Amino acid sequence: MRIRHAFFMLFLPLLISAACQTVPITGRSQLMIIPEPEEVRMGVQAYQEILKKSKISRDPALNELVNRVGSRIARATGRADYRWEFTVIEDDKQVNAFALPGGKVAVYTGMFPVAKDEAGLATVIGHEVAHAIARHGGERVSQGLVVQGGLMAAQVAMANRDPQTVRLVTGLLGAGAAIGVILPFSRSQESEADRLGLIYMAKAGYDPRAALGFWQRMEQAARQRRAPPEFLSTHPSHGTRQRQIEQWIPEAMQHYHSSGGGS
Repeated sequence: MRIRHAFFMLFLPLLISAACQTVPITGRSQLMIIPEPEEVRMGVQAYQEILKKSKISRDPALNELVNRVGSRIARATGRADYRWEFTVIEDDKQVNAFALPGGKVAVYTGMFPVAKDEAGLATVIGHEVAHAIARHGGERVSQGLVVQGGLMAAQVAMANRDPQTVRLVTGLLGAGAAIGVILPFSRSQESEADRLGLIYMAKAGYDPRAALGFWQRMEQAARQRRAPPEFLSTHPSHGTRQRQIEQWIPEAMQHYHSSGGGS
């Protein structure tokens, strides 16, 4: 077991250096250990499992709207190799949407009153599509693997100590990694998805200035739910998010050409 841990830690730096990729548009370097085909395979499998357990909406108007907006934004990304799929899940209590690797996107019916109009929905879908394009899912898996490798190293270093001490220290290291690494990375990914989403919705013909109103409505919808402090949250605070979006709107406006009816 000790040999396996030592072997893992010996080659971990080489693995990391060979696995750096760049996010489109933002140019941010990211650690990506798992290959994209494997990431997409996991995304498709997870998507199918979620849909099996969910009630799929048969409302033709909602489905047509989500597929129309989603298709426009998907084309704006230039990733024609993804098999894009947009689904409406019937759950009025869920003010949410999600994207999985490979272009699998779902919007819950509870999101529509907050989205309010087509441009608001474009904000939601643009944000989720951006997660898929930036491969945030694969990046999170890669981060988890690296953190796990660090915990293995800590266990090896304390091999001569009693098991209770080892469990305590590695547990604290795990919590520190979550607060100091994984959660901030999640927040940075959310912010990156906001920025990319603005650009994709603008390229698709939706006014990116509508995004600010949407996130203000999301803040109002969340007021009755007590949010954790930002440093313990996977998402930026509403105030942080809105300030960032205001800063990014001029960049997105450079890509905006109204198609009529999308604003």
